[in-house]
Order: sequence, then C-alpha cells, then structure tokens
Amino acid sequence: MSVYEAIRTRRDVRAEFTGEPIDDSTLWRILEAAHCAPSVGNSQPWDFVVVREPVTLREFAAHVAERRLDFARSLPTERAHTFAPVKIEGIEESGTGIVVVHDDSRGGPQVLGRATVPETGLYSTILAIQNLWLAATAEQIGVGWVSFYDEPFLAGLIDLPADIRPVAWLCIGPVTEFQHVPDLERFGWRDRRPLSAAVHRERYTGATGK
Repeated sequence: MSVYEAIRTRRDVRAEFTGEPIDDSTLWRILEAAHCAPSVGNSQPWDFVVVREPVTLREFAAHVAERRLDFARSLPTERAHTFAPVKIEGIEESGTGIVVVHDDSRGGPQVLGRATVPETGLYSTILAIQNLWLAATAEQIGVGWVSFYDEPFLAGLIDLPADIRPVAWLCIGPVTEFQHVPDLERFGWRDRRPLSAAVHRERYTGATGK
C-alpha cells in the first residue's frame, strides 16, 4: 500500500474490530513507525503505554460511556438524535489500547526549534500518532482515537507522573473492513470540506464551510 493509499483508506475505527488481538510483531512494527516521526530538536517527547488487561479496558470503557452520555445530554434534540447511533469507541472490542503520552520537558530546557513556538513539542507527539495510524492502515490494522475522557482519570488509570500528559487513547486491532465513508459522514454528523475551500493564495481569504 502506498502512502497515498494509506491516507485515503485510513478510518477512525469503532465497530469493525474482529476481537482478535494484534500480534506482537505487527504491533512492534507499527510502534517503530510511530517512533520514527520527526520531532522538534529531535526531542522525541512521546511514550507509548500498551494496555491489554481486561479489567483496565473495562474500567476505561465505563468511564468513556459516562462522558459520552454527558455529551449527548448537552446536545439540542435534533443533534442528539443524529449522535445517538454513532459509536465512539472500541476499547474492549479491539483488545489493545495504546495511550500516547507527552513529556513536555523531554530534550531539556533549550529544545532547538521551540524557542518561539513552544507548542511544537506537542505537535511532534501528534506526528507520531499520524505515523502510527498510517502504518497500521498499511498493515490492515484498525485504529480508533478515543477522546471522551477526563485527562486526570486516564493519567491515574495508567499511573502517569504529574508532568506527563496523556494525548490519545488509541484502540488498535485487526478489523473486518475499513468503511468506504467515514462514520461521521455516514451518520450525518458532518461532511468533509473540499480541498478548494481550504487552500488560500498568498493571504488568508476567509474560511468556508464552518
């Protein structure tokens, strides 16, 4: 699979996990791809916590279900009906979670490239996640990014030190298929903007399709 095919094929997987665990050799290749990501000042501010204990997966899934319900209750009636069938996680179904965490102090106090844009450290960790996702897709492995959680809860669940931030819980595992149309488009939550609406020439001319 070419990188362009992986980009087009990649989906945020929720319901398509087979339940079979990802084998260790494939998981290691995917993590190696993530670890090859570029990083500001070569600081590599990421770490990967692999979670497979069923009790931990259940505890996190229960927490996410509570946060999902909170969000659903906050929606206007029409949006709540649209949101209702949207599955937001596959924590137990995938059998494996990868918590990508960020150490903002990695690389010391003088990180080359962060002097004027300190957020580049976090951006580097996000690039590692993108590498992981594309590598997984090339391996026909699904990834789902779970974002319905409270950071302190997740930090406590995996014993993170106070200065390490959880950036993403990624569900990962073999899938039956990759959907041709992303879930949020299929369920009518939001369509994608065309590229023509996102490209500007020389100056920013205003966004369309908000």
